[in-house]
Amino acid sequence: MNNNLEYFNANKATWNEKVKVHAKSDMYDMEAFKKGKSSLMAYETNALGDVKGKSLLHLQCHFGQDTLSWARQGAKCVGVDLSDEGIKLAKSLNEELHLDAEFVCCNVLDTSKYVKDTFDIVFTSYGVVGWLPNLKPWGRMIAERLNTGGVFYIAEFHPIVWMFDYLNDKPIMRYGYMQDDVIYEEYEGTYADTDSKMITKEYGWNHGLSEVVNALTEAGLKIEYLNEYHEAPYNVLPDLVKTKSGNYTTKDQLYPLIFEIKATKL
Repeated sequence: MNNNLEYFNANKATWNEKVKVHAKSDMYDMEAFKKGKSSLMAYETNALGDVKGKSLLHLQCHFGQDTLSWARQGAKCVGVDLSDEGIKLAKSLNEELHLDAEFVCCNVLDTSKYVKDTFDIVFTSYGVVGWLPNLKPWGRMIAERLNTGGVFYIAEFHPIVWMFDYLNDKPIMRYGYMQDDVIYEEYEGTYADTDSKMITKEYGWNHGLSEVVNALTEAGLKIEYLNEYHEAPYNVLPDLVKTKSGNYTTKDQLYPLIFEIKATKL
């Protein structure tokens, strides 16, 4: 556990580099976003519906596209991220687009030290829990930042997805579903630009669904639903097939790619 700060610092350095690459990538499609295209996917917009006039805290917001997409829909948003380069770009986009979101640079587990307001909605999505060594402090922080009756929503890659090592030609099942040990990966490129020459160095942790659910319920949240889906909105894994809905799925559909949880603070 003593090494977590070292892991977080390494991840922060990598995410600072990723911001520069991702801001120019087709996946994040910055020009279309600036012209008004929402970066939000169907799972999250269906789950949260009309957010107009609601306060929303976006955890691990990268450079703020989703935060600003919620702001465009009328939510009063605060975005939090570990990367200072990400927060810098988010603030600059907020200004350029004449929106009123706020952005805070901190480790997501330290959010309550930096953000004192409480919110109607706490939101987080896609590639978030794997950066956290332990989900219990995460669950407590979410409960602290929610108003009574407020909603927490997460759309995230399924834990089975993270059991595989994708760095070779064919994915190999290598990591434990609920592995305690940290996982280190080093490779060229990023999920948003596989041709990039940047060297990604990152530390992550695998968490089973029970760990995610229990972190939330032990913090006092009531799970409204937990859904699992074969279709992911991003083509970031090998050999996915595009579906009629515009999402992506594995050819054999042997395991789900995405889960979503909606919970309420009692």
